[in-house]
Amino acid sequence: MSAKNITILFLILGLAYSINTAFAQTMTSGTYKIQSDSLNFGGNRSTSTTYSIEDTAGEIATGESQSSLFKMKAGYQQMQETILSVTAAADVTMSPAIGGITGGTANGSTSFTVTTDNPAGYTVTIKASSSPALSSALDSFADYSAPASNPDYSFSVSSSASAFAFSPEGTDIAASFKDNGATCNTGSGNTADACWAGLSTSPQTIVNRTSANHTSGTLTTLKFRAQSGSAHVQVAGTYVATTTITLLPL
Repeated sequence: MSAKNITILFLILGLAYSINTAFAQTMTSGTYKIQSDSLNFGGNRSTSTTYSIEDTAGEIATGESQSSLFKMKAGYQQMQETILSVTAAADVTMSPAIGGITGGTANGSTSFTVTTDNPAGYTVTIKASSSPALSSALDSFADYSAPASNPDYSFSVSSSASAFAFSPEGTDIAASFKDNGATCNTGSGNTADACWAGLSTSPQTIVNRTSANHTSGTLTTLKFRAQSGSAHVQVAGTYVATTTITLLPL
């Protein structure tokens, strides 16, 4: 069979994510984070069938100030634009080709870097355009049985089956893909070529960052693996998987 191709599509939501800015303290709990609050003596939210407005009264030192190097928009109603960007991940050609009768394993990888000045961070999800994700006109590889919420530490396929899986690597990968050297979804390690999951047509979280990284950005590598067992017959052909990576601000 010819090498497997994986097309990576990016969907970035919230490029101009806005955060209300105020002279006050950021408050957090185990579930929520109030990024900006306001100290004032009045204000309200008013709505109609067409419009909505939020107003405040009693704030001081509000307005726009700037110098040759910086610009400040002070006050609860001043909107702060937050930058959220990602580099394009290249399509993946997996290798080597897998023998239709003898079986074998093919690997491939791609990477992307996310940069943001959003102090709340971001999340990244991945989903497949079809199920099974990796298929040809006549046959397909089964989506690996482990979900992203509880990956397998070691990739394992029986001799009579074939399967296709992925594994993210990087400093900001979701907690479920971190490991303790033997088990995934526990510990803080990021062992190379470990913690494998199957793709789904529903979004699965692969990256979760809770702070800004605008000085350098953060690299994430996506690894893919397809395997056909020695007693499994895989129909010859070119197999293709199309995935969508979605980047969302927190």
